[in-house]
Amino acid sequence: MAPLPALLLPQALRAPRTFFLPSRRLGTGEGPTNTFDVAVVGAGIVGLASARELCLRHPSLTFAVLEKEKELAVHQSGHNSGVIHSGIYYTPGSLKAKLCVEGSLLCYEYCDKKGIPYKQCGKLIVAVEQEEIPRLKALYERGLQNKVRGLKLINTKEIQAKEPYCRGLMALDSPYTGIVNYRQVALAYAEDFQAAGGTVLTDFEVKDIQMNKESPIGSEEGMKYPVAVRNSKGEEIHCRHLISCAGLYSDRLSQISGCSPEPRIVPFRGDYLVLKPEKCYLVRGNIYPVPDPRFPFLGFHFTPRMDGSVWLGPNAVLAFKREGYKFYDFSVPDFIDATAYSGLWKLVLRNFSYGMGEMYRACFLSAQVKQLQRFIPEVTVNDILSFRYTGSPRVINI
Repeated sequence: MAPLPALLLPQALRAPRTFFLPSRRLGTGEGPTNTFDVAVVGAGIVGLASARELCLRHPSLTFAVLEKEKELAVHQSGHNSGVIHSGIYYTPGSLKAKLCVEGSLLCYEYCDKKGIPYKQCGKLIVAVEQEEIPRLKALYERGLQNKVRGLKLINTKEIQAKEPYCRGLMALDSPYTGIVNYRQVALAYAEDFQAAGGTVLTDFEVKDIQMNKESPIGSEEGMKYPVAVRNSKGEEIHCRHLISCAGLYSDRLSQISGCSPEPRIVPFRGDYLVLKPEKCYLVRGNIYPVPDPRFPFLGFHFTPRMDGSVWLGPNAVLAFKREGYKFYDFSVPDFIDATAYSGLWKLVLRNFSYGMGEMYRACFLSAQVKQLQRFIPEVTVNDILSFRYTGSPRVINI
């Protein structure tokens, strides 16, 4: 078996059931029970999927997942739209395009295998103005190059057949786009990981990472585990290889390990509106606008949820806390860190007009509803029930 690379790799709702893994209590003293061949930092869906796959591929090795929260998948993995994308948007030949197309198939297969509910409700990317049609056709060609299944362009009459309340001149129909509760998927990964012999340590916030030149355990055996990982309580684990899947804290974890903090993470928040239950009949599947290639966001869209609700949005505004999901969440260190970073201001200046529009819509509900009425005129301000918040961070490399 080829050795795993000894590198730290920075990486940029409620579940239908409760899943809780108590932290295994670790002492400050070292011992063989605190040692692992591979440790993964972060028990979001990326960390759990990575740990699960490694554990299944290398059953002779020992694995641990380190999570700072008391529960799993409570941040990005539990604060997202839940869409299973088909791979339309990404540059042909790119890793994103390849992984999204393959990943959507694997996601459906895994959900079927584990009995995780999902809905293959499809998606329409709708052009409502003539000037959007060339971009829509270009997106269709891109999807074909990416080998996205079932794509086709449809006319106004066909749009009405799929979405009776939606208005549009032309649409790109992606029938294999779906929705799922990604936190439930992440928790299933955790169960697989534990069943394969993996260890999950919750309430383990990594504060220090050291590469020891001498054995920390005081024996020749200890030299096999040269990476020391200490948490905020002073507890330690030792491992041969450490993999970072720390989400919004990937850059900071990279920095404390002695690596570069670049690319940097800048937190953005997405605010969704929620349609009143009696108005959910207006939307059957995902309805998206034609994206503007000048901006790094997909625009306001209609997203059905697994619980039967319909989310409308999101906007994209700077968040003042990395893991802040409410309008009033604020962290002084996170705010200073973001606003002092020159890369943020380059992003702001490059997208100034878009950003001002997003701020305006964030302040005025009627402005958000006006965007939605371009597609479904029947939606009114009185049809909005509440707000939901997601994370939409940007990875910036100056």
